[in-house]
Amino acid sequence: MATDLRLHSDLAIPPGEYVAEELALRGMSQRELAESLGWPPRALSGFIRGKRRVSADMAIDLERVLGTPAHVWLGLQSEYDLITAVNRRGARATAS
Repeated sequence: MATDLRLHSDLAIPPGEYVAEELALRGMSQRELAESLGWPPRALSGFIRGKRRVSADMAIDLERVLGTPAHVWLGLQSEYDLITAVNRRGARATAS
């Protein structure tokens, strides 16, 4: 029996974009958040720009400071990775 499991969206949103939204909602600067997380500002900037993936340690830090459970951050990263891979494969299939 085949099950049709399709993604609800083909739009890949890096988890860092959600952090950028949180910063805006809280009126907090990247530097303030980086200090609260104990991260170098450059690391946070890279994460927000989608250049760094969420690790388990990062997810724990984000939970501690922002209150969003660590498993949510890891889930967002997994969803981003999956959608990116599906889109990449689709682009290759279209180009063939």
